[in-house]
Amino acid sequence: MEIAIPKNDKKIIRAWTMYDWANSVYSLVITSAIFPVYYSAVTGTDGNDLVYLFGREYTNTSLYSYTLSASFLLIALLSPMLAGIADYRGIKRAFMQFFCFLGAAACAFLFFFTGKENLWIGILGFFLASIGWSGSIVFYNAFLPEIADKEHHDSVSARGFALGYIGSSLLLIFNLIMIMQPQLFGITDGGLPARISFLMVGLWWAGFAFYTFRNLPKRTRRKVAEGNILFKGFEELLQVFKQVRKQKVLPVFLLSFFFYNMGVQTVMYVAALFGDKELKLESSQLIITVLIIQFVAIGGAYLFSHLSFRFGNFRALMVAIFVWTAICIAAYYTHTAFQFYAVAFIVGMVMGGIQSLSRSTYSKLLPETHDTASYFSLYDVCEKIGLVLGTATYGLVEELTGSMRNSVVALILFFVTGLILLMYASRLRKNQSLIA
Repeated sequence: MEIAIPKNDKKIIRAWTMYDWANSVYSLVITSAIFPVYYSAVTGTDGNDLVYLFGREYTNTSLYSYTLSASFLLIALLSPMLAGIADYRGIKRAFMQFFCFLGAAACAFLFFFTGKENLWIGILGFFLASIGWSGSIVFYNAFLPEIADKEHHDSVSARGFALGYIGSSLLLIFNLIMIMQPQLFGITDGGLPARISFLMVGLWWAGFAFYTFRNLPKRTRRKVAEGNILFKGFEELLQVFKQVRKQKVLPVFLLSFFFYNMGVQTVMYVAALFGDKELKLESSQLIITVLIIQFVAIGGAYLFSHLSFRFGNFRALMVAIFVWTAICIAAYYTHTAFQFYAVAFIVGMVMGGIQSLSRSTYSKLLPETHDTASYFSLYDVCEKIGLVLGTATYGLVEELTGSMRNSVVALILFFVTGLILLMYASRLRKNQSLIA
């Protein structure tokens, strides 16, 4: 049974892009800017960064990393099964809602995290928020090929990322004002502004998502069958694997994405740590860096959408990967705050572009199928496993060599490998008419 969704409907596309506006506050406030700083401060008091959880001792930063990795691994394992079920029953929106509200509630729950005395609240909230965000993105991305024709995927994807950067930056600026000038809000507790920020992220995420869920189709194309729906989900996933193996360009592109995105995601998650540990930058300087990246990324998403229109998706992505490689080389020789800001500016230009184009290029390469959620679960698995391996490699190289600068060299290898594979995929594509 099929349920037709009108493609290129402005109202539906607006609702879809607004979810980027809603959920991007998690990526910025929770994973990049405020929560990592707050977590480090309240768990590293008096120079003691050791914490205890589940009867074991950790350093606070290692526990933070393990929690993040565990959440990504869980989603990487679960999302293919859930996506298969969603495709079989046509209930992408229902799964997207579940993970969205789980993540939003978990962010709000972090309001009660005050330090080592209730560390479990911080770890559990952070873990569930990560699962909620990652899980909802699988189904959010899967809507793209169903709501827009292929020639519009680049522009629609770029619009979503741009809205996400704008919305999350606005909330972050307000939160920073509250943290830096708490007296303006009648706040005397030093840790309260940050905790209020976590609560606001949850409210913002869930609140704006209501607009998305009110206008996205409740049901999408589906297959109806009797039997255990759990096993039907696995059957659907198996069919997707078989279909992918028959493609020429798609599996090579996925492998390329796995490598170059490994570098992209690692840079995004460790940039602040690099500035703190290698350059000894102050918290205010690190936050300025985050804001530079966010605002420049808005223009970068549209810039690469334009480049893809002029020169094609693969060539635009090759340019982006080449620039990312140059960024890593520049970072290795960066020693001052001004140089770090300059590198951050270039990161912003290509960060939004490569993420937006990767999503839209993948959607264009998909064959005509009802299994969009299952296909995008593979995309998400590549992203999450790549993130785990990328951050683990970065940390291992630092541990073995004693310098985060040497870890940057490993990232260069990721980008170069991804570029070579993308060039091969482009060569394969020349014999097909998948990308206009």
